[in-house]
Amino acid sequence: MTQQPAESTAPLRPTPVVTSFLLRFDRPGGPQLLIVQRSQRVGSYQGRWAGISGFIEPGVSPEEQAYTEIREETGLGSQQVRLLKRGAVVEHRDQELGRHWIIHPFLFEVLTPEAIRTDWEALTMRWIPPEELERYETVPLLKEAYEAAQRGESEP
Repeated sequence: MTQQPAESTAPLRPTPVVTSFLLRFDRPGGPQLLIVQRSQRVGSYQGRWAGISGFIEPGVSPEEQAYTEIREETGLGSQQVRLLKRGAVVEHRDQELGRHWIIHPFLFEVLTPEAIRTDWEALTMRWIPPEELERYETVPLLKEAYEAAQRGESEP
């Protein structure tokens, strides 16, 4: 009988996060999706591409946290974005990090894309056609979270 490595039997810490997908519709050729490359200063998945994301603070709703992360990471206020859809939760178990990520995906339209100013969490940003997402080395399940947001409940 072989012994399992200790990390595979350790309980994973439930970690609720938001990932907001920001779209712009002001260019020819269809919508474009904002992706950011995570800096070396973030706690996980450095160098990988992601949406605008962050931990959900205790007592804060996922939607409120989504707006907070957008403001902190892009400089955009709530009047500069419009919530389009809220997706079903996507879950990812990362044994290496000891985390059970509980991802709340949101889809937003950016009304003032030229106003975006990324913060220290991003090395760089790009606007891409959404179908090109799979060409990038992303955080785990980014494409699945985007698809969940796309299929989500439309906001009034």
